[in-house]
Amino acid sequence: MSGTLPPVLPGPRRIVTSHDSDGQAVVSVDGIVMIQDFNGHRTGTFWASTDGLPTNDNNSSEDGGARQVGDLGLYASNTTNFIYSDLGPGVRTPMHRTPTIDYNILIHGELILITDDGTETHLKNAGDVVIQKGTHHAWKNPGKEWTRWATVLVDAKPAVVNGQELGWLLEMDK
Repeated sequence: MSGTLPPVLPGPRRIVTSHDSDGQAVVSVDGIVMIQDFNGHRTGTFWASTDGLPTNDNNSSEDGGARQVGDLGLYASNTTNFIYSDLGPGVRTPMHRTPTIDYNILIHGELILITDDGTETHLKNAGDVVIQKGTHHAWKNPGKEWTRWATVLVDAKPAVVNGQELGWLLEMDK
């Protein structure tokens, strides 16, 4: 083994449609999503709606892909956020929890979901889906190539267990 990392995945292409002044559907954005890199975990925003639900984005010329959502770009009150994540071979994210409903879809590679009780659930097939309901978790790439998944985070009331509200949590040491 040469010790070199496999090449990173190319940034995903994002196409956004809207209407011209005559009401005709047009492509208003066609480009590569900007990438943020966090030590083997790369992420980017496809689209964020920040004006609540129902959103008024159909009547706005603002590019939702350029919006900042919260401090870390994950979630904020009254938002939906559509992002992608790339994880390098052998890389594990910190344990974390957001007060959101998350729809995660594996696009490329393999991914392991790690939950509080130590369970590791291996996603192996493109199209595998994980729906998280405000749960504490981490992700790990067990493969030898980069992994990519897409996530839609929808603002939600925090989970409540035994009267305790389970809100935002990020454990950098785990």
